[in-house]
Parts: sequence; structure tokens; C-alpha cells
Amino acid sequence: MALPNAFGQYNNSKILTASPAELTLILYEGAIKFCNIAIVAVEEKDVEKSHVYIRKVERIIDYLRQTLDMKYPVAEDFERIYSYLSQRLIEANIKKDKEILDEVNGHLRTVRDTWKEVMKKGRG
Repeated sequence: MALPNAFGQYNNSKILTASPAELTLILYEGAIKFCNIAIVAVEEKDVEKSHVYIRKVERIIDYLRQTLDMKYPVAEDFERIYSYLSQRLIEANIKKDKEILDEVNGHLRTVRDTWKEVMKKGRG
């Protein structure tokens, strides 16, 4: 069946043609998705799966931190947010703590929603 392959090609095309702002949004969406999977894994007491997905969120946050352009003052705010989220993810991974993951997910959703608003204003 060619459908899964077509979906993969569509996703690759979407990423390759995305603007930097859209790529950032895709990363936020991925972090939220992986955090949701980690939350379910913690609830199901699946230690290995929760570790894998928490690490995926950590890697996205690390990448976002590395790509900050510190010549803009707002980058310092994002650096503080990302640093906090990284610390909380490490703690959540050690403790397998659903509440910490819920907190991180809430922050990720807030940042994503704010980013969407910035993108809308940038177009307008």
C-alpha cells in the first residue's frame, strides 16, 4: 500500500519547504506530542518508553536552545524558559513523575501558542 509512503513524502516536503518560523512551530508540536506519549508511558509504568520520549523532548529543547540568536533581547527569555524546561525534564525522567511532565507540557503549549500569535502578527 502506497499511502504510508505518500504521507512520509508529504511530511518531508512540508519540512523542506517550511520557513524558519514554521520549523520552530513544528518542533514545538513535536515536543508536545512526545511529552504526551511520555505522560501515557509513565501512567502505564513503562519506564523504557517514558525515558525514550522524555529524551526526545529534551533533544528538541536542546536544539531550540542551540539555535537561539542571542543578538535579540527576547532570546534571553527563551534561554531561561528552555533551561527551566530542561531541568524539569531531567527531574521528570529520574522520578518518572507525571505531574512534572504535565507542567512541562503546559509550558510547551503556552510557548507554542505564543509563537503562533507572533507568526500571525508577522504575516499581518
